[in-house]
Amino acid sequence: MKPFLRQVFKTWIKPTSETEIDIGEIERRPGRSSIPYVAPFALLAIFTCIGHFYLSGLLTYPIKTVLVAASLLYFWDAYKQEIRFSFSWLAVISGVIVFLIWVLPEGLYPQIGHCEFNPYQQASGYTVYLVIAFRLLGASLVVPLAEELFWRSFAPRFLIKSDFKSVPLGQFSWFSFIFISLLFGFEHHRWLVGIIAGMVYAGVLYRSKNLFVPILSHAITNFLLGLFVLSSHQWSFW
Repeated sequence: MKPFLRQVFKTWIKPTSETEIDIGEIERRPGRSSIPYVAPFALLAIFTCIGHFYLSGLLTYPIKTVLVAASLLYFWDAYKQEIRFSFSWLAVISGVIVFLIWVLPEGLYPQIGHCEFNPYQQASGYTVYLVIAFRLLGASLVVPLAEELFWRSFAPRFLIKSDFKSVPLGQFSWFSFIFISLLFGFEHHRWLVGIIAGMVYAGVLYRSKNLFVPILSHAITNFLLGLFVLSSHQWSFW
């Protein structure tokens, strides 16, 4: 599977010479070490912002999920050492807290725009369950990994030093902490709780020094949010 993904992405990342560029070479070249961290997030952002203009609502999220997941698998060797799989109560507790912070203040502050996704309006019969599965799995597995790689691993370290790989994962600075939390918040319609969520996920990384912990925390938040949406039919949270 991975050789196939590499072949696909070779057409996206053009080498500067006739020699093929592997992941190790990408990391060694100035300015290219950011690609594994930025490319999956860029795909996510592009499909989120403009995908519905070119694809039907039924297809946009599944295609986005598959492509972003493929890019994450393709670049896995570049950042796998930052992700140490282990259970963490810090991730569980913080994930639940962010979920509560996300839903409880609804209607108490102005939001930036509005959108909602109702799978029952997009599909019918057994197809609706496939749509829901893509939405829930994509939001719980793919989105947290792509976003945490960008917002918690790459961006804060890049603000500290352009050669971000030389900055230890989870190194704290007030500027990167506040600036990235603000950007993460304004990435969402619910900007206020988004800022708080960004601060919580950043604090989880500062505490653990393991990118898997904020990824797991983010995944728990999104999974609980998905269950909440499906049970309450408050589709604006999707």
